[in-house]
Amino acid sequence: MLLWFVIIYWLISVAIGLYAATRVHNTKDFAVAGRHLPFYMVTATVFATWFGSETVLGIPATFLDEGLHGIVADPFGSSMCLILVGLFFAAPLYRMNLLTIGDFYKKRYGRGVEVLTTLAIVISYLGWVGAQITALGLVFNVVSAGEISQTAGMWIGSMTILVYTIFGGMWAVAITDFLQMIIIVLGMLWIGNEISGQVGGVGVVIDHARAAGKFEFWPAADAKQIIAFAAAWMTMMFGSIPQQDVFQRVQSSKTEKIAVWGSVLGGSLYFFFAFVPMFLAYSATLIDPDMVARLKEGDSQMILPTLVLQHAPLFAQVMFFGALLSAIKSCASATLLAPSVTFSENILRPMFPHLSDRRQLRMMRIVTFTFTIIVTLYAMNSEASIFKMVENAYQVTLVSAFVPLAFGIYWRRATNQGALMAIFLGIGVWISVLVAGGEDPFFPAQFAGLLASLFGMVAGSLMPQFVHHDPHIHDQLRHGHHAAAQTHHAEHVHHHS
Repeated sequence: MLLWFVIIYWLISVAIGLYAATRVHNTKDFAVAGRHLPFYMVTATVFATWFGSETVLGIPATFLDEGLHGIVADPFGSSMCLILVGLFFAAPLYRMNLLTIGDFYKKRYGRGVEVLTTLAIVISYLGWVGAQITALGLVFNVVSAGEISQTAGMWIGSMTILVYTIFGGMWAVAITDFLQMIIIVLGMLWIGNEISGQVGGVGVVIDHARAAGKFEFWPAADAKQIIAFAAAWMTMMFGSIPQQDVFQRVQSSKTEKIAVWGSVLGGSLYFFFAFVPMFLAYSATLIDPDMVARLKEGDSQMILPTLVLQHAPLFAQVMFFGALLSAIKSCASATLLAPSVTFSENILRPMFPHLSDRRQLRMMRIVTFTFTIIVTLYAMNSEASIFKMVENAYQVTLVSAFVPLAFGIYWRRATNQGALMAIFLGIGVWISVLVAGGEDPFFPAQFAGLLASLFGMVAGSLMPQFVHHDPHIHDQLRHGHHAAAQTHHAEHVHHHS
């Protein structure tokens, strides 16, 4: 019964995604939904994109092992990322009217920085999308009681998501996200109510978790622990800011105000709802301690699905797996689209300068198809847990793309040379600490890489310039061409007088 419900739900959502494809007429529709999304849709797509497999399966498993202290990266870091994007990055980036985040690097720093940051961003998506596809395999395997193998589940999942993403682009992602957010919220609250009834209420679970020391959040007063804590927090909080999927939600908004507050509200909702799966997983330790102990030895990501299958009525199971599939699908479709669009626009398109818009749209679709195949193969061969896959994904962008973005918007003196030094030093130090730092270095690799990237940006921008740089470019980007033309004119008059 459960499997049939899942199949019907799956087919309906693919059909809705394909219906959305009727709105795609050009690359702007495909990449940023023609910049037409209203406030409720932007909020929903920010929330649904981030509420993925790691929120339902990965975070609760980590919480059971390590308590609040273990999940500082997600949801604490990741929800802060979305709020920071809304408050500090959405408005200036929205005004620039760009198609991809790579376009920002190109306009601010030139072609070299554009290519390097775009490659870093595309590579970082392997881990994130890989995690979603791994989870799809897991869900199909569980729901079919082992009839569908995990590998077959991965292929079924990734290919069906590909169908509507490849035709519908950002429109399909936004419309399916909106529906999936409703199902996630209703499903999670329904199953939360169902499970809390079995343990004697929410208070009982919270008291039990507090007594077990699961609410210890801050690190001990020890330098090494504090640095590790800060590094985990920053990886998600800053490393996910220069990401194409976050940028796409900002650019798809109808107005600048929607771009700002859609991100802030979506991030806040994500933070509060991420605690529902943790509550459910912890309830499992009271309802069925033997099952939890057994699965902690094997695969702790299975605790929540097993709890629902064994201890919840059929309707609650349908709601839970509907919510879980919604979470994974909304996340996977967005994360397949984002790197494909930015790779097409920032790496391939400059190689074909005379490409028509229609041909470029076809190219974006071919890249989306290719990327889906590569990521599915990567997910099949990866040993990492869902939570680790996601956490590691952002280290690449943290050490290479975050500093050039933040300084490019807020520091007028940031130069092309500074950006190149930030990228090379950040990645160089990060890789060398990963290789030479042993199992548990004092400075985690991504933290050392971030500091090196900061140093590179400041030193490279203040040193004598060996790389060409136009000092007016910052004003042009921040305030549009009008303001830059005025400063240029004033300088011109001053020069002659």
